[in-house]
Amino acid sequence: MAYDRFAAICKPLHYPLLMNKKNCVLLAASSWITGIVDTIAVVDLISHYSFCGSNEINHFFCDPNALLKLSCSDIKNFEIIVLTEGVFMGVAPFLLTLLSYIFIILAILKIRSSEGRNKAFSTCSSHLTIVLIFYGTATVVYMSPSSMFTPEQDKMFALLYTVIIPMLNPLIYSMRNKEVKNALRNLIFRK
Repeated sequence: MAYDRFAAICKPLHYPLLMNKKNCVLLAASSWITGIVDTIAVVDLISHYSFCGSNEINHFFCDPNALLKLSCSDIKNFEIIVLTEGVFMGVAPFLLTLLSYIFIILAILKIRSSEGRNKAFSTCSSHLTIVLIFYGTATVVYMSPSSMFTPEQDKMFALLYTVIIPMLNPLIYSMRNKEVKNALRNLIFRK
C-alpha cells in the first residue's frame, strides 16, 4: 500500500509501469512467502519446548506469547530470536514505509494548489494512521518481554491489531468515497 501511494504521488506518470499486474503479484507474493517462512521458523522453535500444567491457552487465538506462558522450558532464546527477528520483520518494513511517506510528504509539499495538497494529504493520512497503530501495537506485543503484560493486556493488544485495525481499513477508505459519505448522511439525517 505504501509503495502504491509512493508511486501514485511521487511518480504519477510512471504509475502504470510501476504498479503493473506483475509487480502487484510480486509484492503480494513476497509478503505471503515472508510471512509463511517466518511462521514456520517460529512454530519449529516452539515445538521443541516442553509444556506442563494446563493445556488451555488464555487467548482468543494461538499466539506465540500466550503459548510460551504455558512452557516449562527456558524461553530466553526464543525472546532473543523474536527481538532479532523483529528488527527484520517489523522495524525494517516500518522504516521502509515511513521512508516512502517522507518522499510522499516532500512531493505533496511541492504541489502548488492547496486543494491538491489537502487531497493528497487526506489520501495518505488515513493509511499512515493505520500503519502507525498496527506497527505500534505489534511492536509493543512482540518486541517486549513476555512477562511485561498480563494475559488480559496481551489479548487487548492482539484484538487491536488482528480485528480492529483490519475492520477500520475498509471503513476509513470507504469514507473517502463521496457516494458513501452521501449515503451515510442520508441514513443519519433521514427525515
